[in-house]
Amino acid sequence: MKCKILHESKGRLRVHLMQTRMTLTQADVLEYYMKTVDGVTDVQVYDRTGDAVIHYLCGRAAIINALSAFSYESSAVFALEHTGRELNRAYEDKIVFTVLGRAVSRLFILMPVRIAAVAFKSGGYLWKGIRALLRGKLEVAVLDATAIAVSMLRGDYETASSIMFLLKLGGILEEWTHKKSVDDLARSMALNVEKVWLQADGTEVMVPVTQIRVGDSVVIRTGNMIPLDGKVISGEAMINQASMTGESMPVRKTVGSYVYAGTAIEEGECVVCVDKVSGSGRYDRIVKMIEESEKLKSMTEDKASHLADRLVPYSLGGTVLAYLLTRNVTKALSVLMVDFSCALKLSMPITVLSAMRESGFYHISVKGGRFLEAVSEADTIVFDKTGTLTHAAPQVARLVTFGGRDENEMLRLAACLEEHYPHSMANAVVQEATKRGLHHEERHSKVEYVVAHGISSLVENEKVIIGSYHFVFQDEGCRIPDEGRIRFDSLPDEYSHLYMAIGGELAAVICIDDPLREEASAVITSLRRLGLQKIVMMTGDNDRTAKVVAKAVGVDEYHAEVLPEDKAEFIRAEHEAGRKVIMIGDGVNDSPALSEADAGIAIADGAAIAREIADITISADDLFALVTLKALGDALMARIRGNYRFIIAFNGVLIALGVAGVLPPATSALLHNASTLGVSLHGMTNLLA
Repeated sequence: MKCKILHESKGRLRVHLMQTRMTLTQADVLEYYMKTVDGVTDVQVYDRTGDAVIHYLCGRAAIINALSAFSYESSAVFALEHTGRELNRAYEDKIVFTVLGRAVSRLFILMPVRIAAVAFKSGGYLWKGIRALLRGKLEVAVLDATAIAVSMLRGDYETASSIMFLLKLGGILEEWTHKKSVDDLARSMALNVEKVWLQADGTEVMVPVTQIRVGDSVVIRTGNMIPLDGKVISGEAMINQASMTGESMPVRKTVGSYVYAGTAIEEGECVVCVDKVSGSGRYDRIVKMIEESEKLKSMTEDKASHLADRLVPYSLGGTVLAYLLTRNVTKALSVLMVDFSCALKLSMPITVLSAMRESGFYHISVKGGRFLEAVSEADTIVFDKTGTLTHAAPQVARLVTFGGRDENEMLRLAACLEEHYPHSMANAVVQEATKRGLHHEERHSKVEYVVAHGISSLVENEKVIIGSYHFVFQDEGCRIPDEGRIRFDSLPDEYSHLYMAIGGELAAVICIDDPLREEASAVITSLRRLGLQKIVMMTGDNDRTAKVVAKAVGVDEYHAEVLPEDKAEFIRAEHEAGRKVIMIGDGVNDSPALSEADAGIAIADGAAIAREIADITISADDLFALVTLKALGDALMARIRGNYRFIIAFNGVLIALGVAGVLPPATSALLHNASTLGVSLHGMTNLLA
């Protein structure tokens, strides 16, 4: 593709593509193609001008080569079904045509024609008001209809026209922001599955999801996301379908049941015969679920909406009272022209939804405004340790064998079992086997995963288990070989341990180096400064390891050797004590606690079920995203309160000046609508500089 460099600075390149016109689809293809280039951090493509702005950390030559190699035909694979560009263009055009139509009308259309047009347009607003009255409700539509009707009866068609113009413009802005936020949210809940277990010839093979075809059988286990729509042909599982249906409880799926892409398995496993390779219906189902749910509304926003409706009778009453006291229709209209409801109902949702969209800039996905509010109001935060306070990529430090077993064979067997399950420690075992070049064929029978405990299977007719101390020695009753007792007692405390037993006897202990995130201590200090009073760490690790980590990061208290239900029970106890709780975790075992918390936060590269259940997902790269999230929540609530005070004060002053005869009704209406629009536009600006 031929292009021209328009501007260049360190790490930034603006180019113009040498083509006469760029379509929306072409802009999306180029944008997503360039985002796949290693070293590119951000790309914006402007289809109107045919320009692209590329931010990068790699060498300049890599960007030039990527642009040179680009073509729309060969890169069509990067075209996404939903990007938001078309939605934005539609509403941009609506606003432009509305404003232009208003200008043309005032400049070129004769007054009699304009009056007829105003009378025609007023019909829709008047009917909305009448319909509200017929339902026995005094809503904002009644105020709008009354203001327009009185203005027209007085012959003040310009005021009536201005009211309808501002109402239409405000409605477009509100609808655009709402749909944009829903669209962003739906896409943020899109699938993040790259590889799946394909069942073929009696074995399981991990393949890219793009290679799966209709009729293929894929195996999905506890904690994993279902990658494609299909029918269960064997197995049984409890599936969380919250992202699809809004159901809070998992649904039991057995042979013959239909499952949907993007849902996640909480417990069990199943084999699914793929019915749709694209998961095409997922986006529309998510959008419908979001639209029908109340998740987008924060409590403060909900209160503002209800307050807006409750103020309508007072506005009407104030209008009547002003007329009775002054016998002046103009002064009475000044009250009617200024209502609090319009500003409250328009600006509050826009502010909340814009904050949700801004969160995306920081790689934070928020499923509803109420969760930002919960983060702002929370006084307690509970951290899982592994993969949260520690890095999501621990490493095998040592492998201690017992009974004269070969170290590499034990690691090979452990990797064979662990590769099926989504946990950072399991990944460490698999990666260590790969690093040592230890490849294996599937030689075990059905694998059973016990959440927060471990894995059990049969290998060559011998029972093999791998997992926590509690699981291996207390639940399964395995024993330590007599000759290995001294070696067992001298296991280093600084590591987390995975125990593997064969035939009821300890065979190996895998020592996992699970280093703390460098920023963990600073993040906890920052969260405390932002108002969190109680910071807790909970882990399934032994007490000695947990104590070391707790002291290093500076939490207020810690709990070791806990089960998933223990974490959830702790949060319930905090609720009973009157606290608002945030929970952050990344594993299957964190799911109950994430669901129980006022705001559950998952790490982006954690288990699929954790992301599915969580209310918020943050990037795995940096724990400081939590600090940013807290700052966003606080800034959102501060802005909402500030907007609320401004709306009440400013409109109150307008009413007073109108009743006093200082401002005519048309001026009051103009200032009121202008302030409403101004507050709404301010609500769309970024909360964090």
